[in-house]
Amino acid sequence: MPRGPQHDVARLRRSRSVIGLAAATLTLAACGGGGGGGGGGEDAAASYPDGDITFVVPFSAGGPTDTVTRLIADPMGAELGQPIVVQNVEGAGGTIAAGQVAEAEPDGYTVLMHHIGMSTAPSLYSDLSYAPLEDFKTVGLVTEVPMTIVARNDLGPTTLEELVTYVQENQDTVTIANAGVGAASQLCGLLFQQATDTTLTEVAYEGTGPALTDLVGGQVDIMCDQTTNTTGQIQSGEITGYAVTTPERVESLPDLPTTAEAGLPDLEVGVWHGLYVPAETPDAIVQELTAALQVALTDQNVIDQLAELGATPSPESDATPEAHTEQLSSQIDLWQPIIEEAGVSAD
Repeated sequence: MPRGPQHDVARLRRSRSVIGLAAATLTLAACGGGGGGGGGGEDAAASYPDGDITFVVPFSAGGPTDTVTRLIADPMGAELGQPIVVQNVEGAGGTIAAGQVAEAEPDGYTVLMHHIGMSTAPSLYSDLSYAPLEDFKTVGLVTEVPMTIVARNDLGPTTLEELVTYVQENQDTVTIANAGVGAASQLCGLLFQQATDTTLTEVAYEGTGPALTDLVGGQVDIMCDQTTNTTGQIQSGEITGYAVTTPERVESLPDLPTTAEAGLPDLEVGVWHGLYVPAETPDAIVQELTAALQVALTDQNVIDQLAELGATPSPESDATPEAHTEQLSSQIDLWQPIIEEAGVSAD
């Protein structure tokens, strides 16, 4: 089937991106930057890719990170000319999958999709088997997904202000669900408790899918989770939505106020996602992946599907190794004191 002018524009954009990325890589190499090893990649990239590429997702199938990964996998695979297979490797807040990818062959055929948990793992795990900034090269940021404060329908409160009062008065009995230590839902729930000056009973699940199922069923009281996981249930009325945790309202949930509008200005967090490869991966291969990511993020289906889930693709300026590395580094610095003050540990 002819791909049409839209594909031609994407090809031109990709060509420009590769040229720009190559120049940036040369600059970084001259300055000694860009992550450890693997700089001479022209020969390796000449035949890359010539087989299936595996995208490793650290969380369960059907969850928010899995959803984002599968959205970009097809257009990236089409651009690279090879299928992308999504593999879910669950457990330990994403650290099992990340550790496996860090030790994988640095040939561009094993790629990690991870979220904000990549920046919190160093503070949560004293015996982490990898260092995020040293054992990986970043490919680019994919998207930032808002979080929502939600509850089972029969809890009672109808506004965030009422919910805050309720949890403060009933904190000994209120349960808050999450997908385990280090998961985005657990981190957002931690911020919620700090912002409301409460200590709630945390109920950890192996993934946000089963957590949300129990919330719908009334087995747990509240939850803080990504719009990619909660939008449908809020829209259908299966759960009660109270607020989104971003500075602006979400188009797919226009009636939901921001946390700042609803009285919790200190509760602001988004879950950013990015792609990683082992640190010794040749820069030229990283460039190929980055350029394909940038094309995929302009795919109309990706844009439309993310919009329905309350998210937007990262702009081209953020879908780069440089922007991604800066985000990772700054987020590690941001979360460390928060986690230490809360006394949270995965050990």
